[in-house]
Amino acid sequence: MPSLKPELSLPKTQTAVVAQGPGKLVLQHDAHVPALDADMAIVRTAAVAINPADSKMLDYSAAEGAIHGYDFAGTIVALGADAPAHLSVGDRVAGMVHGMNKLRPDVGAFGTYVGASADLLLKLPDDMSFEEGASLGTGVATATLSLFDRLGVPATLGDLQRGEPKQGDFVLVAGGSTASGTRAIQLLKHAGLRPIASCSPSNFALVERFGAEKAFDYRSPTAAQEIKEYTGNELAYALDCVTQADTTKLCYESIGRAGGRYVSLEPFRETVAQTRALTISPSWVMVLSIFGRKVALEGEYGREAQPEDRKFGAEAFSAVQSLLDRGKIQPHPIKVMHGGWEGVIKGVDIIRTQALSGQKLVYTV
Repeated sequence: MPSLKPELSLPKTQTAVVAQGPGKLVLQHDAHVPALDADMAIVRTAAVAINPADSKMLDYSAAEGAIHGYDFAGTIVALGADAPAHLSVGDRVAGMVHGMNKLRPDVGAFGTYVGASADLLLKLPDDMSFEEGASLGTGVATATLSLFDRLGVPATLGDLQRGEPKQGDFVLVAGGSTASGTRAIQLLKHAGLRPIASCSPSNFALVERFGAEKAFDYRSPTAAQEIKEYTGNELAYALDCVTQADTTKLCYESIGRAGGRYVSLEPFRETVAQTRALTISPSWVMVLSIFGRKVALEGEYGREAQPEDRKFGAEAFSAVQSLLDRGKIQPHPIKVMHGGWEGVIKGVDIIRTQALSGQKLVYTV
């Protein structure tokens, strides 16, 4: 049976930020509280983070009437019968959900209550604030699925969980100062690999703090040559967290003579990929597949259900939890914003027009 604290009995409606149409969000005070599925936890939201996808998907494929938002942190108030045994009502947690999902319009981070996949939650250590925790979910999901599954780096989730230092292969993280980039760098380092990063010089110290062995100026016309020289022309793995024509080109030109693999977080430029079609294998990650359910988005963003991604996700979050418990995971730098749910709506507009570098917008709600 579901577990629920009597003093926190759930109401039927809640305040939430809801999609009203393309590019349009409204604050709704009678949105449905998500139903508690067997594999879910209901979390009372304390803080949410803004992602570029919050504006992009609102403009590209708005699901009218659905609660929006991906990243959140808060306190568990109810658990489904199949939730992992290590979770309890009252736990402080963080995670990610598929917000603005027309197949589950009651599930989104931008609401008083979040219906989260319980096996994709992270228990927060006592010394980590809700605001810091809100920056974790999407970064952890994206970095683990990209690196240890799609990119196939020469390390396992077991290596990550053990966190044993060793000198493994080089992995380039293009856009290393993004939230997904810093998370990827940190996890690569813990898995015993040698992360290097491209970013602006102003963010060199940031990526190095997260574990980058060396940082390169992505604007430099000699960046690819510098990377080749540093890696002995043997770089075989590149994760592109920006996925613009110039970052794809940088990755392709940096990969060594023997070729390798390239993974991006958005559809990449086929014209660039064709320049080394025989030696580099490219793909891109739609992180929402990690929930194992159909991703009902338009065009190339849509996905059929991939249960194997959910299984992988549960194992990946468990591995990251072990690092978090040992104090080995630091949050991406955050900028705490004010204004509650109305502020969140403004935050989605901010992320639409301003490319944030080296920090993530977080709202206390």
